[in-house]
Amino acid sequence: MFSAAASLRSCASSSAKAQCRRSLATSAVPSSPSPSTSTSEPLTHYRITLRRSAISLPQNIKGTLEALGIHRRLQTVYHRHTPDIAGKILTVKELVTVENVPESAVRTKWEQRQERKSSRGYSVTGSKLQSDL
Repeated sequence: MFSAAASLRSCASSSAKAQCRRSLATSAVPSSPSPSTSTSEPLTHYRITLRRSAISLPQNIKGTLEALGIHRRLQTVYHRHTPDIAGKILTVKELVTVENVPESAVRTKWEQRQERKSSRGYSVTGSKLQSDL
């Protein structure tokens, strides 16, 4: 805490403000990568999850969520890194959580559904219907 206050005081000059902002912004980022993503694979997609509802918000916010393909709370969509998607995310940044993921972590709607399903608890080894036909 003291080091942050000291670094803020040292950033008083106007020429060092940009450098200080940059260093303060990166100091909060953890140095170790998350275990779910590999460091060799480039992060090419956004994983966007709607955390807050858009009820009683302006129509442009609701339209932005619809343009991103998000229709309900806790829904997750994947989009490639592009400037227009980044702008849409900035429009609704208070409502969503965004993660950078590699292309191998991108899941289709059907794959997400299969991951959520529980196992059947049994397995079919044979069927009398198949042997009679």
